[in-house]
Amino acid sequence: MTDVVPGPRWRTGSGPLAAHTAGGPWWRCDACGRDWPCPTLRATPTDASRRATLIPEFSRITRRAIRDLRGRPGGLDPIAVVRRFLWFLPLTDEEARAVALRLR
Repeated sequence: MTDVVPGPRWRTGSGPLAAHTAGGPWWRCDACGRDWPCPTLRATPTDASRRATLIPEFSRITRRAIRDLRGRPGGLDPIAVVRRFLWFLPLTDEEARAVALRLR
């Protein structure tokens, strides 16, 4: 993958450190193969200061993911991509729609 998202490393089970990162066009976790951001990444605590650091990077990533995932057979609509990639923000459907429009 040429478009790898930078990120911290997470311990998966008792195995070695594995990077829970992903990139387009499929946006699947490199470590566990699940839709990214995967449950392991989502389980990371996101207090207010952590969210503040995540917003700029994840907004950039979400923009790329919208381009990659919409329009594919069975692909997600932009609102669903926003809700998936900005899981740490309590967005209403209207807010997610506004963010999707802004990022497209």
